[in-house]
Amino acid sequence: MDAFLLALILTFLIALGGREQSIVAQFSSATDRNAPLLVIAIGCAVATAAVMAYAGAAIAAILPRRAAEMLVAFALVAGAVELFWPVRVKPMKEPTRSYVAIGAVLIFRQMQDAARFVIFALAAWAVYPTTAFVGGALAGVASVMLGWSLGLETLRRLPLRIIRLGFGLCMIVAGILIGLNARFVFL
Repeated sequence: MDAFLLALILTFLIALGGREQSIVAQFSSATDRNAPLLVIAIGCAVATAAVMAYAGAAIAAILPRRAAEMLVAFALVAGAVELFWPVRVKPMKEPTRSYVAIGAVLIFRQMQDAARFVIFALAAWAVYPTTAFVGGALAGVASVMLGWSLGLETLRRLPLRIIRLGFGLCMIVAGILIGLNARFVFL
């Protein structure tokens, strides 16, 4: 239950203002919020959450306990680096109507996203990684639905950059503490 709640809350909060949310918002604004775009975005969010949860659980299962804790620390620090990276979405001259192309871009962006690194880390940490997958998938779906419903102009008016920097700092601190604990076992 802990992994479910942590994945649900953290994935949603960390995905705020992310690249995939901005891309969905941009396509949503350009295509007048059509339903197939939302279906593709939801499918991509669930698929990437499943891949990252499975990868985190599978890799952690073959590692010793302390090495698995270090894996969690590395995943959190990698996610923090992604949060510090500024989100820039290029304006579209002509939006594509190909849902396969939109889905490919979303999957590519989501596999590099900080929220998916959190799902990976929580699945590696959890006793039952399925709970991390379900929480992360629900939060990813909520995130893309928010981007789809608000549109890009509304998202740009929100102070999401400051929120992302704050969460990046928190993830760096958490990753360092977990890494030190895995190395020296003092916490």
